[in-house]
Amino acid sequence: MRQGADRSPFKDRGDDLYQTPACATQALIRTGELDNLRDGLIWEPAAGRGAIVRELLNFGFRVLPQDLVAYDNQDPPYPDVGYDFLLERSAPASVAAIVTNPPYKLADQFIRHGLSLGLPVIVLLRLMAIEGANRSDLIDKHLVRVWAGIERLPFMHREGWSGTKHSNSGAPFAWFCFSPEPRGDRPIELRRMSWRSSL
Repeated sequence: MRQGADRSPFKDRGDDLYQTPACATQALIRTGELDNLRDGLIWEPAAGRGAIVRELLNFGFRVLPQDLVAYDNQDPPYPDVGYDFLLERSAPASVAAIVTNPPYKLADQFIRHGLSLGLPVIVLLRLMAIEGANRSDLIDKHLVRVWAGIERLPFMHREGWSGTKHSNSGAPFAWFCFSPEPRGDRPIELRRMSWRSSL
């Protein structure tokens, strides 16, 4: 899912780690979107250093953190590493949903695979991900809700980035909520939220 013409070439982006700002996960929690997941596990298959995991745990959710790559300075509980999410044949026991900021170059594949495992998938993406003929199967059939930020998120710099650091993102972001069951004739819900409000 290439989201914008100004993105770095894939070959320069390594493992595509962009750490999620704490306010992004806090905003998702505030919406109540995750409230029905408190009895199960939330799977974070691209946990990186644990940015999303840390916020979910802080607010009482149970989380299974995994990643393909081991990063320095990961937060406890340390993600299980060496797991290629796209090769998983079934969801781990007690997992109720996937919540992740996927590698952008693999975002469509992450969503499709999560849905194929029978799980709701909630992903942080640029708002322009609503576009694109190549992901019509996802948007037109499985996207049920979009939580769009009314402000810009803090800028997510790529791991190892040594260029100019920006304070705010140049593009709007949103949490996209996909259901493994086809949406049918129901319209996609568009809701707005603030990244800035505190919990």
